[in-house]
Amino acid sequence: MSTARVMGIVNVTPDSFSDGGRLGSAEAAVAHGLRLVADGAAILDVGGESTRPGATPVTVDEEIARTAPVIAGLRARWDGAISIDTMKPEVARAAVAAGARMWNDVSGLAFAPDSVSVAADLGCEVVLMHGLRPGDFAHATPTVGNVVAEVAADLVARAGRAMAGGVARDRLLLDPGIGFGKTVEQGLRLTAALDRIVALGFPVLYGASRKRLIAAVDASAGDAGDRLGGSLALALAAAARGAAVIRVHDVRQTVQALKVQVALPG
Repeated sequence: MSTARVMGIVNVTPDSFSDGGRLGSAEAAVAHGLRLVADGAAILDVGGESTRPGATPVTVDEEIARTAPVIAGLRARWDGAISIDTMKPEVARAAVAAGARMWNDVSGLAFAPDSVSVAADLGCEVVLMHGLRPGDFAHATPTVGNVVAEVAADLVARAGRAMAGGVARDRLLLDPGIGFGKTVEQGLRLTAALDRIVALGFPVLYGASRKRLIAAVDASAGDAGDRLGGSLALALAAAARGAAVIRVHDVRQTVQALKVQVALPG
């Protein structure tokens, strides 16, 4: 088993569900990102707009103002992979100009009419996350019974549209979107069957760090900061099923857990 790459989360938003407002300046965000690198992060994911339910939308200019200086500051001090977590192609373009090499799009390039063409033009890696429909992809609940089949089919379709629009196949990663448009049971089923998403032939990014499904399993984890154990369990399950990238808040602990998992004989 190869070790999955760990993606460290750098939120520069005032209202993210887990750590909103904690990084109040670009300097603080850069310092946090560099700490995550020291802890073993192979990728840093910089986000300037929360996708939690009820979050206030952010303008393009504001999102760029939040994220571009952080990406530029990180790039000046580190030559590793930096990702921009955004739905907006204008923000992605500014991020790549500042030094990002990956676009992590929770809308799967469905938010804007020119998302695919911008991704093709930028030539960076692109993470396509499963959603339902533009506008309600984040938190509506699927109604069909087989969530694994639905997500797999949707991701294949998204990848096909991206490639038809000029995005190279080897630049694409897929994300099943745990916590986005899924019930707790569906999120757990997707995790248990993640090897079926991996079998689609693209690297898979998995992100369930500190998410509410952990609290649904363990009522004592009501606060996002109390979900480390559940986050590690999900990360290890995803890695065992072939995930290429694990997106987390707690980098040092996740890197250690993955190292031990890989070291186990057999």
